[in-house]
Amino acid sequence: MEIKVAIAKTTRYAMEFCGDTCDVAERPQGGLSLILADGQGHGLAAHHTSSLVVNKAVSLIGDGTRDGAVARAVHDYLYAVKDKKVSCTLTVISADLDTQTMVISRNSNCPVLIKTDEYTCVYDENVNPIGVHRHTKPLMYEVPLEEGMIIVSYTDGIQSAGRKTNGRTADFAKIQDIVKNNEAKDAEFIADSIMEYALALDENKAGDDMTVVVMGVCGQDNTPVKIRKVNVVFPL
Repeated sequence: MEIKVAIAKTTRYAMEFCGDTCDVAERPQGGLSLILADGQGHGLAAHHTSSLVVNKAVSLIGDGTRDGAVARAVHDYLYAVKDKKVSCTLTVISADLDTQTMVISRNSNCPVLIKTDEYTCVYDENVNPIGVHRHTKPLMYEVPLEEGMIIVSYTDGIQSAGRKTNGRTADFAKIQDIVKNNEAKDAEFIADSIMEYALALDENKAGDDMTVVVMGVCGQDNTPVKIRKVNVVFPL
């Protein structure tokens, strides 16, 4: 199998710094973790918060810490460093080859969508962000790793798109349709399509920082050399 990861991110209109941060970490026992954080507020302060959270999570995952413990440790760290005054959402999506499962850790007001050839599910239960409430814990989900699986999540800039322009927010059914009508190999297209939909609702002037992350698990040809690739586009 082959794991494809796609990330699409943009800043709030007329802002230089994005309050969302996303990164990918290799797991010591095999696999990848996709970490997404949205810091409270906007601009440089929010950027510093989300970067602090993601960098800490990447370090812990690299040390072999399990995902649930990662979320708790990062919460405790932010709670102490920011004196329980700054919140941050955190979502970790892990393809864990050691257990052959997809592990999801959520402390976010935005959902995680999973689509396979056999089922589709949405994880959207209420949960506190990290950094403010002393005993905050993540919501944890674990499902078997399957070829054809697509996992999608995003920050609240996607969810609230359209509120300032027409008073209505993004249609979740439209986002589900984008996922439903594509395959795991189309991870980049899915991320771009959701971003384009949200920006269109905001008339190309994003009302908030927006990030979409997609992880697809697809089949791979039996090539003699397995080459891992990372492609990054970073507009200046």
